[in-house]
Amino acid sequence: MTFIDATPIRHDLARVFHWRRMKVMLITCFLLHLPILATWQASYAVLVGRVLFIGCVVLLAFGLFERSPIHLPAWISRWALQVFAVAVAVPISTAIAYAITTIGDPAHWWQNQNRMFGFSIMTALGLLVSPWIAVAALLRQIKDEAHKLALTFELARSEYDRNALDARLRLLQAQVAPHFLFNTLANVRELVSTGSPRAAPVLESLIAYLRAAVPRLNQPSSTMGQELELVQAYLDVMQMRMPDRLQFSVEADDDARTLVCPPMTLLTLVENAMRHGIDPTEEGGRIDVRVTIINGRGHAEVRDTGMGLARGSEGLGTGLANLRERLQLAFDGDAHVTLSEISPHGVRAEIDFPARKDAP
Repeated sequence: MTFIDATPIRHDLARVFHWRRMKVMLITCFLLHLPILATWQASYAVLVGRVLFIGCVVLLAFGLFERSPIHLPAWISRWALQVFAVAVAVPISTAIAYAITTIGDPAHWWQNQNRMFGFSIMTALGLLVSPWIAVAALLRQIKDEAHKLALTFELARSEYDRNALDARLRLLQAQVAPHFLFNTLANVRELVSTGSPRAAPVLESLIAYLRAAVPRLNQPSSTMGQELELVQAYLDVMQMRMPDRLQFSVEADDDARTLVCPPMTLLTLVENAMRHGIDPTEEGGRIDVRVTIINGRGHAEVRDTGMGLARGSEGLGTGLANLRERLQLAFDGDAHVTLSEISPHGVRAEIDFPARKDAP
């Protein structure tokens, strides 16, 4: 036994008799029955029944030819077919309404002069109004479809922009990774080449540090809490290498630890402070890292007491330019990196960025 799936039919009927269309039909029927009512002599229920029947048939004709037939000859457009169907449905549905409501009468309705007059009035009013309402509905439908297409296009463009932004961030991230690895390995090479007994423990700490740090290089975003863990591990390794020349502190407000930022944001600044500020000096120095929330915005600060900008700024450009671009892409241009000299010597690097928190 073959069963017919009634689901498409229900969907088509729901579309044809959608409440928005039904509301327009009911309002139109109410307005059209008012001029007829002034000369109406029969039952009011018959008048209402005939007008509603005509309205439903016209609505059905408009909806049926909205998608059927699927293929039309090139010389006729869909909208013209729908308007024509509405115009044809008016006299036919009016005749059917009169035929149904006069069943049992001894004479046919068209043989009654009053009923023929009523038929003519209903048909004339229907032909005068219905095609224009159909045209208005089609224009509204075209406008809705154009709006929907515009939204779809805007969504696709946003998705394209997002993909381009992600690709750019991944490219910048890929530039950070080898830079970071080479810097840390260079520190170990220095210990090994000098035969320092600290080389082995520093190397072990460095391996543990890299094991935790490298997977984060490819993450699309990080949090200040994760950044601070990396900075702490990095500075631990550096202090094992030069215990008498480096002191440091890493602090952050509890709320600031969940702020979102690009990976390696803090570590880039701390590496610069270490490499260009503390390392070149014989006496060493101190690095202080602090992350807070000020006036609803994130604020990260890396201070060092090293050589300062005048003598230690060579090589800062690439790393800072990369960091600035990643911050601009991640925060839509609403993030800023500033460097300033500290008296008597040293550098303060600050990042001001939107306080977006990571979802729990």
